[in-house]
Amino acid sequence: MKTILYRPTGLEELLLVYESKMRAWPPRLPEQPIFYPVLNFGYAEQIARDWNTRSRSFAGYVTRFEIEGEYAANFERRVVGGREHEELWVPAEQLDEFNQHILGRIERVGAYFGSRFVGFVPRQGRLAGLDAAAQLSRLADLAPDDGAALREEVGENHRVVFLNYPFWETECVLSECAAERVLSKVRAVWSEAFPEISLRIT
Repeated sequence: MKTILYRPTGLEELLLVYESKMRAWPPRLPEQPIFYPVLNFGYAEQIARDWNTRSRSFAGYVTRFEIEGEYAANFERRVVGGREHEELWVPAEQLDEFNQHILGRIERVGAYFGSRFVGFVPRQGRLAGLDAAAQLSRLADLAPDDGAALREEVGENHRVVFLNYPFWETECVLSECAAERVLSKVRAVWSEAFPEISLRIT
């Protein structure tokens, strides 16, 4: 038996999850005594779309993961608001143990962006100092060569590529044909370098 859980996250938390190779949730801050994933996609989507996109990084991602059902039954389920607003309450001090019961990898299954989203901005490589929209234009400039420059940039700035890719794919940063042309090359490079982690929304 397994339990499927969802969690809306901002860009900063998703980066920490990515750093764990999509296998663990980061420790809670002192003011966060509870880690609470939710029990359905719709609730997670509502928070990611309607709240996360208006705060801090102006990005809301929906993640999905599986956990051993027998272990999940140890934690209290709470309904906060409507019947569909069901959360699993995990005390912060038990999060390390909770992570050990996650089955497989945490997946990104939704992404939403506010009008003030700038994305993850790196300090190195050819994307240094550029916001998400300008990054895609720069990658498009690199794509026509023999592929070496694009491979180098994706390797050096893989965090940027992972976090900002859904924005590049869904927002009208370039013309549709131009965007798909560069993104197909980015996906090809990514699948060779990081085959264990999905770049696209699953």
